[in-house]
Amino acid sequence: MVMMVHLKERFGYFFNNRWLVFVAATWIQTCAGIGYLFGSISPVIKTSLNYNQKQIARLGVAKDLGDSVGFLAGTLCEILPLWAALLVGAVQNFIGYGWVWLIVTGRTSPLPLWAMCVLIFVGTNGETYFNTASLVSCVQNFPKSRGPVVGILKGFAGLGGAILTQIYALIHSPDNASLIFMIAVGPAMVIIALMFIIRPVGGHRQVRPSDGRSFSFIYSICLLLASYLMGVMLVEDFIDVSQTVIIIFTAILFVLLIIPVVIPIYLSFTQEPRVPEEEAFLSESGKQDPGKSEQDDGQEIIFSEVEEETPKGVDLLPALERQKRIAQLQARLAQAAAEGAVRIKRSRGPRRGEDFTLVQALIKADFWLMFFSLLFGSGSGLTVIDNLGQMSQSLGYNNTHVFVSLISIWNFLGRIGGGYFSEIIVRDNAYPRHAAMAVAQVVMAFGHFFFAMGWPGAIYIGTLLVGLGYGAHWAIVPAAASELFGLKNFGALYNFLTLANPAGSLVFSGLIASSIYDREAEKQAQQHHAGHLNLASVLTSFLDMDEPLKCEGAICFFLTSLIMSGLCIIAAVLSMILVYRTKSVYANLYGRSRT
Repeated sequence: MVMMVHLKERFGYFFNNRWLVFVAATWIQTCAGIGYLFGSISPVIKTSLNYNQKQIARLGVAKDLGDSVGFLAGTLCEILPLWAALLVGAVQNFIGYGWVWLIVTGRTSPLPLWAMCVLIFVGTNGETYFNTASLVSCVQNFPKSRGPVVGILKGFAGLGGAILTQIYALIHSPDNASLIFMIAVGPAMVIIALMFIIRPVGGHRQVRPSDGRSFSFIYSICLLLASYLMGVMLVEDFIDVSQTVIIIFTAILFVLLIIPVVIPIYLSFTQEPRVPEEEAFLSESGKQDPGKSEQDDGQEIIFSEVEEETPKGVDLLPALERQKRIAQLQARLAQAAAEGAVRIKRSRGPRRGEDFTLVQALIKADFWLMFFSLLFGSGSGLTVIDNLGQMSQSLGYNNTHVFVSLISIWNFLGRIGGGYFSEIIVRDNAYPRHAAMAVAQVVMAFGHFFFAMGWPGAIYIGTLLVGLGYGAHWAIVPAAASELFGLKNFGALYNFLTLANPAGSLVFSGLIASSIYDREAEKQAQQHHAGHLNLASVLTSFLDMDEPLKCEGAICFFLTSLIMSGLCIIAAVLSMILVYRTKSVYANLYGRSRT
């Protein structure tokens, strides 16, 4: 009887363990990466519905809008239980992509292009519910480890394309449209199975000695998973493997995905939970942010002028000396105010590092620097992801699924690495997180340059560099936004920043890339017909007049890639401006904990 009670208590600890929520969130985030499969499903949509590249680009923009417009998801996550919000997202995903599958396979009548855009938008918009629920719950459960948590969660979203592609290989369907069916049904099944696990848990939110080992174990699994998927994709591309081998490969993949659940099992059944009184004490003591002084809590005076507009020489001092100088200025100002010698100008809103509403953040230059840096950087990367199928075909590669899977893997590693290295910059050096962003954007600029050159094998290098850089954006930006503008309204702030993705896609892919591609395709078609002006070619041209134009060669995306490279350089400059503006803020947030 005692043993049964003991086991019941342990199972209770297990289901209320924040690490179980985190592991379940990584599985859900895998389903949040279905948008990265657009490069695989766009060729079959293009062929079956006889679309040209500009029409496909419009579908891509609709997909990006659906993936990024998360205001409704953010609102519902605040007023509904997270499981209900996840269920809404699963229903949207099923209806949107399910209807697209019916149209592509001819099971229902075709719809006009605008209606197809609506369906793609609705289907992909389900991802915003998966993203918001996972990030909000886990950031609240791990407030002291935002970089690793965000990086790992967003990393699994980036890896979703490769994981789903491998599962699709298991299905072994000769009909490529069945990939759309899997996108419609698979995520709904996963969400329904896990939706009651995703939630903020009471207590257990402080840094524990076991956290470092647990994160190291998760990082190891992530690297192993990425390496394994890359190896499997290359083997399946270069070697004609049997269906039995594919089944074995996929079974090993599922084992790797399930292994992290040993963390909550081990912690729940081997460690003694802290008593509620101890948890309450830690929660109270942990409420004060590192950058807030006792003086701030005791009175309403906010010394934002002292902290954010200190003389330039102060920023060059060592962290300890800088903190002493700022504290001295604050003490003198408080004493003078008490004596009536000066009037304290009260801040009209929160200072950086405190909780902002979305409206308050929108009037801050730092917020817009972050937004436009994300727009130029991630927007250029998303242009490559959306057009990777056509880019690989134009360079003579037939199996576009390989490059879609590879960029998904590099995207994953970029998110993992972006979260890890930016956390080192912040924790060990008290330096702004966006310094890592600037490095990632310079890396992307080189990747776009390789795409432009079109050298033999350059697409592999370009895919590597662009995937790593693009992924780093989605580990760094959410963590930086939570540090500069607080956690209270993190969902609204995050979903607004993600609008940079479709905005960049609309301009860079919907207008620039597609227009240049179609123009080069028309030139090649005219040259081809002019060079073969005979009766047979005329009849062939007449019969194939409705076929979508295809462009061949590096020229198809040469100018587009050079433009993207330049935009990444601009993004890196904006990131460094943000670094310069927020050095004192990060020194105040993290410098005191280091000293």
